[in-house]
Amino acid sequence: MAKTQDFSAMMKDMMASFPVDTSAMEDFFKNTAALNEKLSSVALDAAEKNAEISSKWTKDTLAKMSDISKAKADPADYAKSATDFASSSAEVAAENMAAFAEVAKKVQMDTVELMMSAGKDMSEEASAAVKKATEEVSTAAKKAAAAK
Repeated sequence: MAKTQDFSAMMKDMMASFPVDTSAMEDFFKNTAALNEKLSSVALDAAEKNAEISSKWTKDTLAKMSDISKAKADPADYAKSATDFASSSAEVAAENMAAFAEVAKKVQMDTVELMMSAGKDMSEEASAAVKKATEEVSTAAKKAAAAK
């Protein structure tokens, strides 16, 4: 009677010859989490600075609104008050927009720096992983060739 081959044992032997190293995936997830933490920090810092700029801008505007809302003796004073408010608001708007631009510029620079660093690290890790995998495959291939 013909004996059937045990393919499950053969598959187990084959899989044992090509071990899977999960440490590379664990390192990848750790590095990704660290990068996400740094990027979140950059975003939260920018949001905090933007909130401070907006709050200061609002407070300044409200303070100037109190001047415009005061009763005037001469009707021409109302026009002068409105003109002064408009010109000072334009100046403050330009200053605050420049402050927002500085925050955006810093976020951009920090993000590019983080991405460049992450890309360099990932490239080095990928290179090391490929080298290690190549060594393991060639070792397994030599064992398989020697077993024949």
